[in-house]
Amino acid sequence: MRDGRTFRERRVLWATAFVLSVLMLALGACATGGTGTSDRSGARTTLTRTPPRQAAFTPTRSVAETPTRSATRRAPASPTVALSGLPTIQYDRLPAQAHETIDLILRGGPFPYRQDGAVFQNRERLLPGRPSGYYHEYTVVTPESPDRGARRIIAGQKGELYYTDDHYASFKQVVMP
Repeated sequence: MRDGRTFRERRVLWATAFVLSVLMLALGACATGGTGTSDRSGARTTLTRTPPRQAAFTPTRSVAETPTRSATRRAPASPTVALSGLPTIQYDRLPAQAHETIDLILRGGPFPYRQDGAVFQNRERLLPGRPSGYYHEYTVVTPESPDRGARRIIAGQKGELYYTDDHYASFKQVVMP
């Protein structure tokens, strides 16, 4: 099959043909609105689209303390390190004010400080790396402190919670019951 073209030219032609065929398939799906497909018999099946739901914030259990099916023994009551590599703290061991903050997060507020809910930048890079806007910070009220104090709950978009009592110098992942 010699047509005077080099191997590279033939490869470019094949790649171009492939890309064009994929585009034609995609355009065909767009032309039908992307809402249905047909099977071999020509019968049309309709797929319905549901609007995206607003994801409700729900704290998750850390993978480190989630028991597996193959485990014959019970998982330890308080793991010391989460999958994130951070130490953990049981929800019950948090100060009462942290419980109040987590309750407010779950309810969506109102929060006592206007900074609550602000994007946490993770500049210290102590939390797992995520895109900007993934983490949000909330104040844990410190009794008798003249300002916001050093305690915070950091909430990830997938429900993970982190606690710091030293203004971001260290974190513990919260293990929910």
